[in-house]
Amino acid sequence: MTAGVAFLAMIALSAALLAGLFGAVHPALDSVSHFRIHLSMLTALLALSLLGSSYRLQAAAVLLFAIACFATTTSALPRLWPQQAVARPADRIVYTLLQMNLRFDNPTPKKVLSLIGRTNPDVITLDEVSGMWTTELGYIASAYPYRILCPYPNGVFGVALLSRRPFAAGTAPHCEPRGAMATATIDFGGTGVDVAAIHLSWPWPHEQYWQIGELAEPLEALGETAIMAGDCNAVPWSAAVRRVASLGGLTVMPSAGPTWIHRKLPDFLRRFAGLPIDQVFSKGGVTIHSATRLEDTGSDHLPVLVEFSLRPDDTQPEDEHESALASLVRLGKTPG
Repeated sequence: MTAGVAFLAMIALSAALLAGLFGAVHPALDSVSHFRIHLSMLTALLALSLLGSSYRLQAAAVLLFAIACFATTTSALPRLWPQQAVARPADRIVYTLLQMNLRFDNPTPKKVLSLIGRTNPDVITLDEVSGMWTTELGYIASAYPYRILCPYPNGVFGVALLSRRPFAAGTAPHCEPRGAMATATIDFGGTGVDVAAIHLSWPWPHEQYWQIGELAEPLEALGETAIMAGDCNAVPWSAAVRRVASLGGLTVMPSAGPTWIHRKLPDFLRRFAGLPIDQVFSKGGVTIHSATRLEDTGSDHLPVLVEFSLRPDDTQPEDEHESALASLVRLGKTPG
């Protein structure tokens, strides 16, 4: 490649990078942002190759720009160790959530059931729950009796929510428009937590943008303490994921790393060159401690196992006792 051709390629790639930074302006630009890691690396390599040419000043500027763009994605890069968000508490129960895109035509459903049996999560959020999965998931009904399956109009892209723990008294799980979201209030040792499974469509020119708008009301209706997981078909730095988080008052968990790659590409590339499009969101009393990608189960997505705990309410009996002691001290009294 001549220096002139390399220079033009570098400019084209940097223009795509720049466009992706304005994803909030139009969903078409947001679609470009999903490949920010790949574009940044290619742009940087071309810039490095031009540092010894007559384009060295332009190449140096573009190299810095590519590095800055790459820096916005570092929370989603593959890691050599399980990602730790917060140290595990010694005084609180740690719960687990398993997020899986099952793949509607998964040829090895027993691998999915085996993984569930080995990890034994408290709650499971599932995407691409096609008709075949209704039967397969029936085999674990005794282990996960609390459940809701939300069919999608095409019979392929439905979501499901399974739980070993009961739904909170006086509540009922429900499906949102067109089976894109399932929500239930689950009783975690006396604390009700809204848990949701979500599956967004593909980005522009597909329907993802308006689908998020359609889900605005159920996202806003999530309780003060909630955790939501699903295949968002969008990377964590995208405008789409930021919009979902904003509508629900949620925080996006630092990504566990790439989880998806096109089925026609070699599977070994998924953990390093894939896209991190399986997201976990939380708010309120939920503290997420770790997220780990698990082994392949026949889907084009990797499962993600999340550990989390619930922060105690601010008004605990101990706090009330301390408040009473403070009042006595202010009155000049001492407890007997």
